[in-house]
Amino acid sequence: MKVSWVGLIIMALVCIAMDVFISRRLKRRGYRWAMWFNVLLALLSAGLVISIGLLPMSRAATSNSTFVTCQYMLYTFFAILVPKALGMVVYGIGRWFKRRWAAGCAFAVAALVFGVMWWGALVTPSTLEVREVELEFDRLPDAFDGYRIVQWSDAHLGTYNGSTAIVENQINTINSLHPDMICFTGDLVSRETNEAEPYREILSRLHAPDGVFSVLGNHDYDDYVKWDDENDKLADRKALCDLQTGIGWRLLNDDYVLIKRDSAQIVLIGTENYGDRVGEKRGSLVKAYSGLKDGNFKIQLQHNPYAWRANTLTNSNIDLMLAGHTHAWQMMLTLGNWRWSPASWRYPEWGGAYHEGDRWLYVNIGTGMVGPPMRIGATPEITVITLKKKVSS
Repeated sequence: MKVSWVGLIIMALVCIAMDVFISRRLKRRGYRWAMWFNVLLALLSAGLVISIGLLPMSRAATSNSTFVTCQYMLYTFFAILVPKALGMVVYGIGRWFKRRWAAGCAFAVAALVFGVMWWGALVTPSTLEVREVELEFDRLPDAFDGYRIVQWSDAHLGTYNGSTAIVENQINTINSLHPDMICFTGDLVSRETNEAEPYREILSRLHAPDGVFSVLGNHDYDDYVKWDDENDKLADRKALCDLQTGIGWRLLNDDYVLIKRDSAQIVLIGTENYGDRVGEKRGSLVKAYSGLKDGNFKIQLQHNPYAWRANTLTNSNIDLMLAGHTHAWQMMLTLGNWRWSPASWRYPEWGGAYHEGDRWLYVNIGTGMVGPPMRIGATPEITVITLKKKVSS
């Protein structure tokens, strides 16, 4: 992790200018208690900036706990800065129109944003939403009508810094759903394999009659750490793969498995991460399964939903793809059945079910966090997908 002193200094100057303005306005209006409270927040912000700049950021010194601490310090800084900035915008608009409500409304907006940001950091990440989805297919064998798949994605276990309670609840919830199959669609860790070690025994408790299957996500390739030796990077990636197979998961790195019910079968195909960035197009459908347009009902596990339009739809007749990756950018608005996320600015398929004719994609928004340690409205998700045979009309 690299800290830019230039960026921190610029941010500090912006904060100083804003705090001087706010303090003067509060003093002029006689709100001395509010002025001193703002001064304390300003000192806290300054302390956070200095501390972040002084933290050791070389790979050898940056343990996961240091990394997570830095993330929370940055988030605290922005949880002070953003409400103030938005409050100032509201105040400026009110003053422009010469409204008496400017100061009160500015304070209300700042308080609301502050509360939402901290609710998203302290409450939402420990909650869990189980989403039940039914998808119908013409080609589904009759023997698999009602087949239940639980999808779990983007655990980012380093998020929890060794604390097991949240992950244990997720595992217990998945098992309580009694699925026929469990599929994990990548990003078990954020940076290195050692993030997953405290959870090895908990992860091994996952069970389903037809097995637990997984693929690698972009964070599982150790690309988010600067390695002195490429061999160490490859060894750490292998360790993550060995951890998954060692706890009984079937890791499908460009591979497939047949799931059978009496004389009927479906094909489960797993491809390595196939993303939209340079160097991320690792997965190979052709390598994974040669009969991409045969008559078998096929499900693909792939971390990045980008692959659905870029590869899967055009090069196969795969019936269902399960993906993750987007996290809904850890921010989501929900009104009834309507959902929106800024992730839609980049990903046409960012969360939920999408289809082209009889072919489906489901994007799970994950349970963990990467970057800002918060989920504002984007409640951690476990998905139960029930396959149904489409009834001819």
